[in-house]
Amino acid sequence: MKRITLSNYQPNMGILIDVQHPEDYSKNPTPNSINIYVDKLLLNHKKYLNKNQKYYLVCNKGFLSKKAVSMLEYFGYDVTQVIR
Repeated sequence: MKRITLSNYQPNMGILIDVQHPEDYSKNPTPNSINIYVDKLLLNHKKYLNKNQKYYLVCNKGFLSKKAVSMLEYFGYDVTQVIR
């Protein structure tokens, strides 16, 4: 599993997705990110993701992003966990 810190992320690297619940995201949004809740993303990955794109997944404590990166790697996506 690839990991980087949020301070090392640059928008030109790929799309930053915050996988927190929308309620939590509204209280503590990650700058330059879009919010797609982890369950929604995993159930609908073909709708939201493209296998030719790089994605960086973040959440507040790292548990949800780790779960999502692990599953999405299995499905063949280029994903990296971002640690706050």
